Amino acid sequence: MSAGRAPEGAGCITWWGFSPARDLLSTGPVRHAGDSNVLLVGSGDPRHILKTISGLQDHENLHVWVIEDSMEVVSRQLLLLYLALMPKDSMGHNEKTEVFLEVFGNAEIRGHTEERLRRAASQLTLSVAESPETAAHRALNTALLKFKERDELTRIFQMWIQPRPSSSSSECAAPVSMSNAWDYRVRQHLGARYDSKKNCFDWDLCMKLHEKGCGVIHKQQYAQWRERGLAFEMREGVYQMSNPTLLSSRVFRQKGGKVSYRGYWGDIVSSPYLSFGIETDDENLLRTQNGQHISTAQEVSVANVQELFQSLSSRRGCSTTSQSEAKAEEASDEDVLKSVPVHDLMQPEGISVTFLPSDSLPKLPEKLKYSHFFNTIYVSASCVHQLGPTLRQIAAPDAVLVVELAKYILDLTKEQAAGFAQKVGSKALEAKFEPWRDGKSDDVHAVFIPQGE
Repeated sequence: MSAGRAPEGAGCITWWGFSPARDLLSTGPVRHAGDSNVLLVGSGDPRHILKTISGLQDHENLHVWVIEDSMEVVSRQLLLLYLALMPKDSMGHNEKTEVFLEVFGNAEIRGHTEERLRRAASQLTLSVAESPETAAHRALNTALLKFKERDELTRIFQMWIQPRPSSSSSECAAPVSMSNAWDYRVRQHLGARYDSKKNCFDWDLCMKLHEKGCGVIHKQQYAQWRERGLAFEMREGVYQMSNPTLLSSRVFRQKGGKVSYRGYWGDIVSSPYLSFGIETDDENLLRTQNGQHISTAQEVSVANVQELFQSLSSRRGCSTTSQSEAKAEEASDEDVLKSVPVHDLMQPEGISVTFLPSDSLPKLPEKLKYSHFFNTIYVSASCVHQLGPTLRQIAAPDAVLVVELAKYILDLTKEQAAGFAQKVGSKALEAKFEPWRDGKSDDVHAVFIPQGE
């Protein structure tokens, strides 16, 4: 049984990854210590960045380089990192977690979250517009992007900031209704099965996600996300503002040419719970009773993200008092919102995140700076086609190559997922990497090390 049309469920843009967050420096034969350079290709969100930072020792430094094929994804990564770096005296951990997860995984958000988002976008606009030679923040470095890419980021941020036009406004195009855009995708995906959509949702959850070990994803929450895109509902409130960070343009071929439509073109099947909500070190959150998980994927996500934010804020250079956090929570309750300039965000020492141009991966071997430079290279399932022989030239002698597999891409059959894993192995061998055979079996990521000479 297939609950829909195969190609459409995962979408054509990666708003979140199809695998849980990983400490990439601990993935491989030996944990890399000291200064580490990590390359992320198509990761889709900052989950691996936050998880890897949380595993750092005080004396260790982490430099992350990010390549995405869309500035719409880059803009979201910048926003989520901005929120993660908000100082405690401006936004406490509880509110930060709520706002982060809403923006991350909800098609519609609360008015309070929308205001936070717009204020953040205004500051990111100023940051991107600054001189290319200097980055306003080490962890939000867009200085190496092309001018046209920086212009595109500015355009996207402006779309997020732009007030909803009044009915009398003729200057602004009518905003996209996220509820309509989401329903269009569901109808498109299910086709004739739309009238029995709840059965389709249940099938995908029980016969696919639960069979793959995601029992912590509860039926009611998954069904609500599948139906209207609402994954995280942590407060009583009205979730009816469109989340502009999940809207993008897609080009369709029509008679006589091509037409671009703005809508929701991301995942509508696997869910944003995969990034933070299906694994945890806290065994209490994975307890079961009568074969059913007691905690939900939302609760696991909240606990994991709070822990990641706690690790980030305890990094040297980010210390603030618990009293300041209490004041921030009080201010949040009073809806006193302040814009925080990028240079006033937390500045964790020894951490940098640099965004590279979308077409830069095949060009990196041409630059001396990147020769045998990266200690870890991560490639998402959607970017496996970019694995090639030149990858070895930018990998350090003891580098680790981590490739996301297709386990949680629900449109694929078991046979197709196995075939994808074989393709990954073949592509890695072409790039002169061999499987790390001493590692424990993992059908979520494939891990490779450089071939012996």
